[in-house]
Amino acid sequence: MKKIYKILILFLVIGLTNSCQKDFLKLDPLSDYSDAAVWNDPALIETFVNNIYRGALNLPFSIVRLSDFVDESHFTPDWDVTNFNKSLITSDGLMGWSVDWATPYTMHFRWEPLYSNVRACNIYFEKMEGAEFDDQDLIDRMTGEVYFLRGYLYHYLAALYGGVPIITKPYGLSDDFETPRSTYGATIDFIVADLDMAASLLPEVHEGSNAGRITKGAAMHLKARTLLYAASDLHHDMSSYAPGFSNPELLGYTDNSQTQRWQSAKNAAKAIIDLGIYGLYKADPAPGDSVAQNFVDYFISYGYENEDILLQYFTPKTDEDWQGYNPALYCGPNGYHNWGNNVPLGELVDDYEMKDGSIFDWNNPAHIASPYTNREARFYATVLYEGAKWRKRPSDVQGIDPWDRIQVGHVYDMSGEMIVPGVDTRSGPIEDWNGGKTGYYTRKFVDPSIDPQYVKQDVPFRHFRYAEVLLNYAEACLELSEEAEARTYINMIRKRADQPDITESGDALRQRYRHERRIEMAYEDQRFWDVRRWVIGPVAYIQTHAVDVRYETSSAATNYRQPDGSTWGAPIFAEKELGGDARAWLDKAYFFPIMRDEMFKNTQLIQNPGY
Repeated sequence: MKKIYKILILFLVIGLTNSCQKDFLKLDPLSDYSDAAVWNDPALIETFVNNIYRGALNLPFSIVRLSDFVDESHFTPDWDVTNFNKSLITSDGLMGWSVDWATPYTMHFRWEPLYSNVRACNIYFEKMEGAEFDDQDLIDRMTGEVYFLRGYLYHYLAALYGGVPIITKPYGLSDDFETPRSTYGATIDFIVADLDMAASLLPEVHEGSNAGRITKGAAMHLKARTLLYAASDLHHDMSSYAPGFSNPELLGYTDNSQTQRWQSAKNAAKAIIDLGIYGLYKADPAPGDSVAQNFVDYFISYGYENEDILLQYFTPKTDEDWQGYNPALYCGPNGYHNWGNNVPLGELVDDYEMKDGSIFDWNNPAHIASPYTNREARFYATVLYEGAKWRKRPSDVQGIDPWDRIQVGHVYDMSGEMIVPGVDTRSGPIEDWNGGKTGYYTRKFVDPSIDPQYVKQDVPFRHFRYAEVLLNYAEACLELSEEAEARTYINMIRKRADQPDITESGDALRQRYRHERRIEMAYEDQRFWDVRRWVIGPVAYIQTHAVDVRYETSSAATNYRQPDGSTWGAPIFAEKELGGDARAWLDKAYFFPIMRDEMFKNTQLIQNPGY
């Protein structure tokens, strides 16, 4: 009898187990959403779109900035940035952009991450095809955002590589992955079509929790920027930098219609102006205004100001490592326990004009004697220099510098022996393993009201702002020989900066425009691309310079300043070469190489010239 009971119990257990297994297999996983669940729930679809945002826009305030890879700033730790700036990149390694060294920001300017996010966009389009939801406005908005994001990703693929494979579907394992590069012209046409579609679906403004999302104006702006790049010389005469390359159509246009392309760029920029919803922040400074403070206030504001077209907001995490978002810590003076990276090069500092519009010149005795007097307002809003007033020193530094002024020089006795190093130098007593090497620190984007040693700054990054629209329009007018119109729009920018109007013509006007763009857009991820599209690599990648600041005294100096805060006599300034930063240019660097492993994966790809 006991045997029968045991058998019955066994069958009962087996039956229950099988029943539970059948029910269990019907359950959705607890840690993930099923594919069907995602694409039938607008909230989950929005989360999917938000993840594309994160992958595409990434971290422009990372520890390494795009400015370090061009003639704007110097990255103190190096991390192979120096070799990138010597044009030593190959199809096996991008030096400072390689996997070994890349931060989240530079990493996303690469073939694989860009295409990975393109795939995410294509998944969205495939899954949403024919879908119907009650909130069609939400679906239209998200679809417009994804069209923009795909256009944004291809914009950078085209800027880095030229014509690239145009992929509009998410590949499966059984698909043929080998797709040839499209021509540069076809790639631009594809980007413009995506951005036109985005603009047709997106609202002009977002409010509340949607602030920071892509708008109609953002799509129009990226279209205008894309067409401006496409019209530029890099994509017009490839023989000037890639003679003999058998596929010039991958790098630019092989027709003679550059004028038509400049007209398209002009029209696209003018369309944004004609929206009538954007303007320059404090475009006409009031009497008594501190114009420098106007710029400071704008770049540490949380928007949206009337100048803002696309901002990227951040929520800093307390547990992020050195690759996270903490711009004020990364670039601040080491005498504040900051790291002193991304410091302005002498080349950038020297390009800021005098207040009267004249050029700063190290050969001018008055300029040498006091190089930071009577400079234009944007200089004071961008650069920290010897003697500049900054925020209160940390408690352990206040005894050395109770005056809260930047110290980037050294005090010497009359025999030439250094006796007191500035607290913000790499010889200083606080953090001599940190600190910049150029004699300058970065002011732009930094909020002085916080101590970045303990508090992470959360100021948003301005990807697109109206000043660039005006500059883009002016450049297109200039290249179409509409010089009066170009001067009008350049002078709008200069009026806001309280600088005198420019009056030049011809090539002199072109050079003044390029100078104005360099200054107005400093540290805003513009110069890297401008140097390439203008084909001026040999001008930008040269031996860089720093400033040497010294004081000489016969007194027994024990501090950088005298007890009353005055300096040990007049400071002596001199321009000097920045050791270890002799940059060099090879024309292959106008484009990135397609990495060798990608060439192996897709045998139809054609490598860029020089690699």
